[in-house]
Amino acid sequence: MPSDAIRRAYGSVVDLYIELFGTTELTHADDLAFIAAHLGGVRGPVLDLGCGPGHLTGYLRTLGADASGIDLVPEFIAHARATDPGGDYRVGSMDALDAADHSVGGILAWFSLIHRRPAEVDGVLSEFRRVLAPGGALVVGLFEGDAVEPFDHKVASAYRWPADEFAARLARAGFAEAGRARRIAEGTHRPLVALAARAA
Repeated sequence: MPSDAIRRAYGSVVDLYIELFGTTELTHADDLAFIAAHLGGVRGPVLDLGCGPGHLTGYLRTLGADASGIDLVPEFIAHARATDPGGDYRVGSMDALDAADHSVGGILAWFSLIHRRPAEVDGVLSEFRRVLAPGGALVVGLFEGDAVEPFDHKVASAYRWPADEFAARLARAGFAEAGRARRIAEGTHRPLVALAARAA
């Protein structure tokens, strides 16, 4: 899905999104633990790409990471700056990161790739690899499925990914898988998978 469409879709539901997901208290403890395990001790800048309200950027900062939040949606960035005045939050796109080659220690892309068409994902992962230092950490959160296929997400059309297929995309982009965690469907929540990788 084009960036402009994603920006408009989330811009129309900012307040509801913040109410439902906008604090670490509303984030599953297993998700926080996985993020902490792979990004908490990273040296160098950490980018939270598609940071939304900034709650996970703030969480990374509590772990000692030099984390910055980047999002397409100006309303999310305004909220993050208001609730975390000491943080660094910027409007921007993961397609063209304002960072030098190999200058970043870690990247969090927590459910921020789900709206990208499969044909677009390889280019985004290549951009991640460009800015990550050798050995730099990447953590990705996704909806898991048996095939790469779209589904009717409440905000905008999104894609499910088999974990092995996404891991293969990571490998092609120059990453080595470093960890994987799943959460099965719970009530109205879809199956989730988190993948951690290192820049090879």
